[in-house]
Amino acid sequence: MENNYKHAIAPKRVIRGEGAWEKSKFTISNICKRPLFIGRSKSTASIRNFLKEDLLNDGIHTLEAEIRFDCCEEDLSYLKNIYLERKFDAVITAGGGKVLDTGKLIAHRLELPCITIPLSASTCAGWTALSNIYSPEGAFQKDEALDKCPDLLIFDHKLIRQAPNRTLASGIADALAKWYESSISSGSNPDGLVQQAVQMARVLRDQLLLDGEIALKDNQTLQWIRVAEGCALTAGLIGGIGGAHCRTAAAHAIHNGLTQIKSCNSFLHGEKVGYGILAQLRLEEIVSNNHLAGQARKQVLDFLKKINIPVKINDLVLDPMQSIELSQACNFICRKGSDIYNLPFKIEPKQVHKAIIEAGAESSSPKFINQTN
Repeated sequence: MENNYKHAIAPKRVIRGEGAWEKSKFTISNICKRPLFIGRSKSTASIRNFLKEDLLNDGIHTLEAEIRFDCCEEDLSYLKNIYLERKFDAVITAGGGKVLDTGKLIAHRLELPCITIPLSASTCAGWTALSNIYSPEGAFQKDEALDKCPDLLIFDHKLIRQAPNRTLASGIADALAKWYESSISSGSNPDGLVQQAVQMARVLRDQLLLDGEIALKDNQTLQWIRVAEGCALTAGLIGGIGGAHCRTAAAHAIHNGLTQIKSCNSFLHGEKVGYGILAQLRLEEIVSNNHLAGQARKQVLDFLKKINIPVKINDLVLDPMQSIELSQACNFICRKGSDIYNLPFKIEPKQVHKAIIEAGAESSSPKFINQTN
């Protein structure tokens, strides 16, 4: 067994809670004096303007950059050109997961400090040493590992509460996948840290199932704090502790495939991952005749319905009768090097196609598909 694993476990410093932003400014001033401030969404522009003005009042002069797309090479080239012209000394990135990924990745490539400010709890991107790269059209292309987690993560509850409820529901679905993917891909890994990460994912799943609905109904509750921090912080910690050996599996691979279908890209990352959990469990039923996976799928299906995550193929604006795009997506899901091969059984595109269509079925009789046919 290998005995040298590289882990980027956590940001150098995490400041969280009510008023975390105010408590962070001294730390920011020790990191940089002239940072690039990256954002994108019009819905978060007023928050970003407030943060930039607040920094200016503390003597930190920011350069502003609004990206146009998801985390993609076109925007990264644009940001690099700003650096070549104006030489900022750090990157501050504020927004959702893809904005955070963009900021982390350009900081990594320029070897600069990075400060992440999530403005929702929709993903754990503010924590991790990983960025997903997309095309300008929003199609997933690849992920890129980074040398380290951010230098500072600021998770201010007051800022996060301003995000739409939909983003928290999406974060819940994304964080749930930690258990359903890691338990099947890495549950038998003998490495102690991987085992501990998998068990942390189980505890996180239980907490999300217990507190998720209450958190979505009232963002002034302890349940909201536990759920929001679970989605944005704990989920990232699980990936850091488990490292590359605590693997994603079909849920994220199916997300990546769905991004290849233009009509699906109005849905948030976690909404597609949540659908991917259902499809992964259905795949376990189809290929392995796994009755426990069927029971788990029913539990997840009921929960995702309650938090308004898409659970039917038609919910994703996909018509299974016009399946050319879906078939192409399944080929992408099953391409060489896909995370779907972290499943402990062989799969074929036709099985993935069937699982995606039947993911939200209320009940189903698993049927083994002969892999040689």
